Amino acid sequence: MNANSVSSRIQLALLLLFLQSGILGQTPNERVQSITSALQDREFGKALQSVQSALQGSPNNPQLWMLQGLAYSGTGDSKSALGSYQHALKISPDYLPALEGAAQIEYEAGSKDAIPLLEHVLKIRPNDVTSHAMIAVLAEKNGDCATAVSHFSKSGPILDSQPEALQGYGVCLLELKQTDEAIQVFQQLMTSQPNDTRCRRALAAIQLAAGRPQDALTTLQPLLASDPDVSTMRLAAAVYEANKDTPNAVKILRDAIVKDPRQTALYADFAELAMDHQSFQTGVEMIDAGLKLQPGAAQLYVARGVLYVQLADYDKAGADFEKAEELDPKEGMSAAAQSMLAEEQNQSDPQRALATVRAKLAKQPQEAFLWYLQAAILSQNSAEPGSTEFQQGLDSAKRAVTLQPSLIAAHNVLAKYYFAAGQNELAVKECRIVLEKDPSDQSALYHLVIALRKTDSQGEIPDLLKRLAKARQEATRLEGERNRYKLVVSSSEPTK
Repeated sequence: MNANSVSSRIQLALLLLFLQSGILGQTPNERVQSITSALQDREFGKALQSVQSALQGSPNNPQLWMLQGLAYSGTGDSKSALGSYQHALKISPDYLPALEGAAQIEYEAGSKDAIPLLEHVLKIRPNDVTSHAMIAVLAEKNGDCATAVSHFSKSGPILDSQPEALQGYGVCLLELKQTDEAIQVFQQLMTSQPNDTRCRRALAAIQLAAGRPQDALTTLQPLLASDPDVSTMRLAAAVYEANKDTPNAVKILRDAIVKDPRQTALYADFAELAMDHQSFQTGVEMIDAGLKLQPGAAQLYVARGVLYVQLADYDKAGADFEKAEELDPKEGMSAAAQSMLAEEQNQSDPQRALATVRAKLAKQPQEAFLWYLQAAILSQNSAEPGSTEFQQGLDSAKRAVTLQPSLIAAHNVLAKYYFAAGQNELAVKECRIVLEKDPSDQSALYHLVIALRKTDSQGEIPDLLKRLAKARQEATRLEGERNRYKLVVSSSEPTK
């Protein structure tokens, strides 16, 4: 939902409301007329002077507080405007113009506080499509797709002119597995923006996700007939493969690699195709080409390691997995552990996250998950064994598993610390604890293979590598689906 269009719509509605019918059924007096005239003429400073003078004589008049809110909004002072609207609502809780004004400000700030205000508006005016649309947009951004879809469906034609909101509607329908409805919404979006490449690509991605690869191919054809970008080519490769047209899938993926030879995801996609068609050596050769350009790409080492497992070259597979772990420890973490850690780290400021966790630990010292988070965040800093930071991380991981032995992620991070400290037997023990509960946990499989490679007990490594390769294949498949989903999420960004 475009905030500017909502803002102008609400302000216009407010002005019309008190200009045409008066507030609370009263006829505006001359002073109010003077204030509203100044607002219409965008003389916000003059309006503020007039309304503040009027408030001295009528401090409990919600109309005047609302007008002051409008004047402050006109000057760009949203904080003071919100305060004025809130004051009006203390006097008259059902005062619609103040409710809408406050909701507008909270909405533009992306605040959840807008939702109860908008819900209050809907109690007074149940068919207000703008309020339904605004709640839907906020709910979608907060991940509440059930609420979003409910309100989007009541937004009426207002969505036709709001491509971002329309896209959010489609994404939520897809999230709720209502694929037929999602396709209809994205078809509507594409119709409204026929020249937007991302809208067309988004529709194709949804059609593919819905198991309609032939429809997806038809949708993509206009893009493929010209000079498609790499994102379109990558999606087209998946579409061709879903249509059992492997030669075209391979060709367009090769062309995409030629066009953008440094995009590691393209090589990983090619490796996946090679896996599916038992062309393991061909996949290895393509990954080799990618590593010449991107020697530090952990993802490529993982992909090649999986292929080496299929070729029964377990030494090379183990070496590749170990290299991937060295380059990027997250490549060896389970998806669940990554998501938990990313949530606390906010993927950008680990020091701030560490401070937050420590503050929480001071209040909740018996919370195992907090000790795990502290250990995991510290582990990302690659502290040297023997350092104070390393010891704090190790002690935190030990504390976590002591407090909650069932916390798999804590055993994983403890295994990582033991492995880094050269305590391979203890690392092996922790990995086995994890694998008893989750036989396909990638982090435990990684560290167990690496630890066993440094001992005399290497007989089970081939089987572990096969299990790891299978887990990585599944992760790659899911990542491919997520990447196509991202095409949908970003489809209506402005063209650069």
